[in-house]
Amino acid sequence: MKLGFQHTYAQLPGLGLDCAPRPVPQPGLLFWNAGLARELGLPLEGMAQDELADLFSGNALPEDARPFAQAYAGHQFGNFSPQLGDGRALLLGELLDPQGRRLDLALKGSGRTPYSRGGDGLAAVGPMLREVLISEALHALGIPTTRSLAVVATGDAVRRETLLPGAVLARVAASHIRVGTFEFFAFRGDADRVKVLCDHAIQRHDPDLSGKEGRYLAFFEAVVRRQASLVAQWMGVGFLHGVMNTDNMTVSGEAIDFGPCAFLEGYDPAAVFSSIDRDGRYAFGNQPGIAQWNLARLAEALLPLFAPDQERGVALAMEVLEAWPQVHGEFLLAGWRCKLGLQALEGQEGVDGRLAEDFLGLLRAARVDYTSAWRTLGAVAEGDEAPLRGLFPEPSMPAAWLVRYRDRCRLEDGEEDAVEAGRRRAAAVRLINPVTIPRNHRVEDALSAAGLGDLGPFGQLLRAIRAPYASLLGGEHFAEPAPAEVAAGYRTFCGT
Repeated sequence: MKLGFQHTYAQLPGLGLDCAPRPVPQPGLLFWNAGLARELGLPLEGMAQDELADLFSGNALPEDARPFAQAYAGHQFGNFSPQLGDGRALLLGELLDPQGRRLDLALKGSGRTPYSRGGDGLAAVGPMLREVLISEALHALGIPTTRSLAVVATGDAVRRETLLPGAVLARVAASHIRVGTFEFFAFRGDADRVKVLCDHAIQRHDPDLSGKEGRYLAFFEAVVRRQASLVAQWMGVGFLHGVMNTDNMTVSGEAIDFGPCAFLEGYDPAAVFSSIDRDGRYAFGNQPGIAQWNLARLAEALLPLFAPDQERGVALAMEVLEAWPQVHGEFLLAGWRCKLGLQALEGQEGVDGRLAEDFLGLLRAARVDYTSAWRTLGAVAEGDEAPLRGLFPEPSMPAAWLVRYRDRCRLEDGEEDAVEAGRRRAAAVRLINPVTIPRNHRVEDALSAAGLGDLGPFGQLLRAIRAPYASLLGGEHFAEPAPAEVAAGYRTFCGT
């Protein structure tokens, strides 16, 4: 069968290597995203599970697939690795969905490639199902992300600290072009390849810039804005990526590669969950600064394209990079305003920013659950402060802040009836502040059960996080924070 694949990336010279996936002995479908398949317009309706398992394990590839391992480099924890690449992933091809969007479909965990660097090229069931949960949660929260189409058990045992059941993930992305992709060719002094890659990325993600004077700097500015928006959205929902290496940052502005990621419970900007982040480089509150650092590495790779004169190119790049705090800050403030149920009023930027920052300061001082606290502002808008006060060890702690919040709301509401204004604000707050996120302990419970062959808890959690703003009857426990002793010791691990 054919899926309608195109191969505009793989056809460009020197961007990677053709490579066949490793056959698996006993493919079995663990997860199938039927809704995403329909969005993509894939002709797979009614296909049997064993056929889907063969297809997305790599055992029975579509006739028009071209398995291709992409080359890239990357700064990992600040240290440059000149050759990384798809060590356990293969791009099968590009699809045009019914809206005309070009999307990559790739396999992850499909075996060794020329870029495996001694790795086994495999993936385990737990990390691949984690990627499903996190990507589906971010998607439901309206945050740009790669998507999970399928997870197939392989029948293999994967050796990590122990033997684990193996799996292959089928992943959909706007593209898999990373900051590290540009670094790979820039490090080798291959300016022609950097230009070819950048022209392709522009055509893919910013087609209005194609062929225009100054398009390379404009592309860089567009990538900066996309990343500023993405990280601001992460901060809004308490998402901690965990490994913001340059090979994990896409130029499309999508979240990608969900290894040791997690969501905040008690608010703490210094929170680190990843077992490999021993110095806190990728702590929650460091994410905006790390994004800017990564983008500086992209600017270095693109520098020859900005201007013929290096000094002029550096000046142009620095102008864009130095605007990061303002650009990211604007996205962040817009997000805080939405979460507070406030609209943009002229002259209130500083007021609203301080209101949000001081709210976060209260949450930090008392280690209040981040998601629950924002959600209670719906009740506050309707005149009920008890749910918010009840989250603090001393209910009077947020009293002064609540006075300021009510004053700001009254300023915005003007002559509007107070009860009606409160209802309107409460509805707005509840549309942006989720009830349910992938609580870390619930994710671990679901993955532990899946590792033993029980997908029931995984399916229940998936249903809950796909409806993050709804209170699910019988699923209320998914919204409950972890016990303090569990949250305090929580650690995440890389899937490799």
